[in-house]
Amino acid sequence: MKLDELADALKLTRLTPSLDVGEVDVTEGYVSDLLSDVLANSQEGAVLVTVQVHMNVIAVAVHAGLAAVIFAAGRSPDKLVLDKAVEEGVSLFVSDNSAFEIAGRLYNLGIKGHA
Repeated sequence: MKLDELADALKLTRLTPSLDVGEVDVTEGYVSDLLSDVLANSQEGAVLVTVQVHMNVIAVAVHAGLAAVIFAAGRSPDKLVLDKAVEEGVSLFVSDNSAFEIAGRLYNLGIKGHA
């Protein structure tokens, strides 16, 4: 699924609107607030759902090759984090829904996790 389609389907708010997401493929979903877990176990092209909103999320997203990060529960990073995300080309979104709800909706859209 393309990232822009996923964002529309989940009614996500784009935090990095200057980044083009139209051709970005989402390969799977990953939900974790433990960033070392994301580094060790997520796959390239995954979309991460988390409540962590600090700068390390951007570094992990770049290193892991994530397609995007969705911040759950209405949490949103500060301007420094947003600016770094744009600089690094990491698409960020926010949802008022819980991480659990977002994960379920991703699954219903056909976005699965890896075994």
